[in-house]
Amino acid sequence: MTHVRDPLTGRIERELAPPADLAPIVAGLRAAQAAWAAADRGEVLRRFGRALAADAALLEALVADTGRRTESELEVRLVAGMIERWSAATMESRGQTPSAVVPSVVLDGAWRPYELVGVISPWNLPLLLGLIDAVPALAAGCSVLVKPSEVTPRFIEPLMRLVPPELPLRVIEGDGSTGAAMVELVDAVAFTGSVPTGRRVAEAAARAFVPAFLELGGKDPAIVLDGCDLDRATSAVLWGGTANAGQSCLSIERVYVHQAIYEPFVGLLAAKAAKVGLTCEGGPIGPLIDPAQADVIERHLADAVTRGAAVLTGGLIEHHGGGRWCRPTVLTGVDHRMLVMTEETFGPLLPVMPFTTTDEAVALANDSAYGLSAAVFGPTEQDALAVAARLETGAVSINDAGLTAIIQEGEKNAAKLSGLGGSRMGPAALQRFLRRTSYLINRSTDPDPWWHPAP
Repeated sequence: MTHVRDPLTGRIERELAPPADLAPIVAGLRAAQAAWAAADRGEVLRRFGRALAADAALLEALVADTGRRTESELEVRLVAGMIERWSAATMESRGQTPSAVVPSVVLDGAWRPYELVGVISPWNLPLLLGLIDAVPALAAGCSVLVKPSEVTPRFIEPLMRLVPPELPLRVIEGDGSTGAAMVELVDAVAFTGSVPTGRRVAEAAARAFVPAFLELGGKDPAIVLDGCDLDRATSAVLWGGTANAGQSCLSIERVYVHQAIYEPFVGLLAAKAAKVGLTCEGGPIGPLIDPAQADVIERHLADAVTRGAAVLTGGLIEHHGGGRWCRPTVLTGVDHRMLVMTEETFGPLLPVMPFTTTDEAVALANDSAYGLSAAVFGPTEQDALAVAARLETGAVSINDAGLTAIIQEGEKNAAKLSGLGGSRMGPAALQRFLRRTSYLINRSTDPDPWWHPAP
């Protein structure tokens, strides 16, 4: 049996709810979809978003799930804004267009939503990642079933109290077995999480012959060019690598700095990092939500130090009040032999490595199994964009870091092991959940068919 644990104290609070009987849930959602597709979806979504933004119980449940408040408050604001944005979304009709092959044939068509979309989401940003695919699917006219991580289930009950009765959205407790069962019962699945689990979801979706949209891990690099604003770059990299205690797939996990500014950059970054405290001390860095992640961080740190890395700040898993914590950790003397430079750490670690040429920086940044996002800091916007254009990644923050966590209008497609399927950002996020039907209308008055050979 899976237990629900308090990340601040380590105390086991209760057992996870037993697996739900998915059959009646799925049947109810499917029965509601046609009416939802015909409804004024924008008005219902706006009502849902306003209720979510104002609900104190939901916020407190998120804080209890994750042990951090600042990011939970930001999470609620981002989700409310996301719902507002999608409430106004529509798929524009293409209109009737003549065929370029047969002039008498006119093309028309319609968008048809998938009847039921399944969403499986992780523990690091429970509300945001639970709804980031669900809301555009609802806006498209689908019914949606969400199974969040078993690590963070407390927000589910207060969230479900806010769902308008006409909104076909169900969020349920469950472990991996519930998620696996969902894949066989839905018409499309959206998954956010690790690469190994993502592979299993993709394989199950292929067997069920339904589309899968996967947002997986990252090992995001930051490239810092000579001549950039060091104060701005160090502050952005520090935030990008330590927000939510580094528990984000788009955290900055590798930093490459031009040799000419390496020493001052490292000194300034370490000085700033040393001042960032833990929330149990009144600082902004929350606990490690899943204790298993602390073991990964410890393994990466031990491997780096054994291979010659130097720890300038942090560098330890600390125990306070039963929870596990990690301070912002700046590492130097790192290289690509080390796990901390190649595997996803999911913690507030910032390994910094010098480079001498732009070609070297690009090669190092691209030397990864991941390609989710990145950051480039340059003396000019044009310099940074020139480097960004060479990176094998889905999105690049220019003269900043982690912007894809905040700005969700830009379409992107992750590279390599970081994802599969259409963009979850921008207008394409809606189109993922729609099928296109074409109507091919022959308006010829000729009694002979257009394909009849000439006599």
